Amino acid sequence: MRDISVKALAKINLGLDVVRRREDGYHEVRMVMQTIHLSDRLEIRKTGTGRIALTTNLPFLPTNENNLVCKAAKLLMEEFRIKDGLFVRLHKRIPVAAGMAGGSTDAAAVLYALNRLFDLGLSLQELMERGVKIGADVPYCLMRGTALAGGIGEKLTALPPMVKCPVLIAKPQISVSTKFVYEHLRLDEKTPHPDIDGLLAAIRDKNLAAIAGSMGNVLETVTIPNYPVIAQIRDHMLEHGAVNAMMSGSGPTVFGLFDGEQTAREACGAMRRSGLAKQVCLTGIYNNVR
Repeated sequence: MRDISVKALAKINLGLDVVRRREDGYHEVRMVMQTIHLSDRLEIRKTGTGRIALTTNLPFLPTNENNLVCKAAKLLMEEFRIKDGLFVRLHKRIPVAAGMAGGSTDAAAVLYALNRLFDLGLSLQELMERGVKIGADVPYCLMRGTALAGGIGEKLTALPPMVKCPVLIAKPQISVSTKFVYEHLRLDEKTPHPDIDGLLAAIRDKNLAAIAGSMGNVLETVTIPNYPVIAQIRDHMLEHGAVNAMMSGSGPTVFGLFDGEQTAREACGAMRRSGLAKQVCLTGIYNNVR
């Protein structure tokens, strides 16, 4: 095998709670992660250069070791003493710095692809153990599907598949610093925490209305006061038929779940016309294995 083409799928957080701030500065979380069909594509080819070369369709993205694609490739190539070079073409469709694990899922796709391209024989678990060295979301992006995440996001428990439904994605033309969000998060008796246990029960029951009713993201307590457009997008989705809508991760992307394709398509058109978001797309829940 000389080349391989793989998809890197985005994620949303159906629930995101922060349990506590640890002594090492990290935050312990309890999150329900869900893969969706929105994806990047990576085309990877062996070369004889001995170097990793990366090109992307977005000129502002780094193409050196500041890109997790290069970090992931270097990790495996150094461990297994791979002398071949690599040429990677990354086509980005997942919004950048959007709370959807875009960089982490690209890194996960590289680990998966190189394992096949060089016949390394690593199991999924072994790939996940390496992925956490790159980022806390990388193991989940390898695992995919519906999962409960604990620790700093790296402790994963597979859940029953999420009920399938249309998902509307909208990212406003702002950037939100994850560092800023966590530094300004207050964890006290007044902090509203999402019902993660209720969400888990609703997922097991495959009850979309109950899932929607249990969704929540504690980080919205920071982002929405500082970036009101996030609430405007959320409210716009709700006004146009979403069973619920909220921010994914640390933002600024907002997603809405719908119980009908026609309603979702109409809401997508309305969102595009509103001018509230720079990037808008309609996608769906991903539950299948690779």
